[in-house]
Amino acid sequence: MKLTLLVGTMSDTAWQVAQAMEMAAADHVAEIEVRRLDASDSPELFQAGPDHAYIVCTSTFGSGDLPDNAQPLYHALDAQPRYLGGVRYGVVALGDSGFGETFARGGRLFDERLADLGAVRVGELLVIDACSADDAEEAASAWIESWLEALQKLPADV
Repeated sequence: MKLTLLVGTMSDTAWQVAQAMEMAAADHVAEIEVRRLDASDSPELFQAGPDHAYIVCTSTFGSGDLPDNAQPLYHALDAQPRYLGGVRYGVVALGDSGFGETFARGGRLFDERLADLGAVRVGELLVIDACSADDAEEAASAWIESWLEALQKLPADV
């Protein structure tokens, strides 16, 4: 199976979290790609089937906005909608709880959009708070192991 980690970041925190997940998953996944989102990404990036899964790992910028590099894909999912049934994904949403209602909104926006297009979320969102004393990379490393277990339990036709 191939796992693609799609990273939206302004200050590289989400990138570092994605790299920690890559290391934690290395013994459990045949192929892992950690990819910074950019303007060339489109909904065709998502491939359905049991041989591929995705994790969107994105920070939240400003007052609940997506990082600049994640905006093109997010908007393309709306402008060029296509059914994503059979696409399996997870979300790691980074944010600062000091922003109240918009806390970790970047990841939540991707989660809502992917689900609206028929993709199947595996497990719960991992929400990482910059105001917490918890280590973001450790939290993500632990989360991905349980996420991979949940992924393996899914029927092949999901």
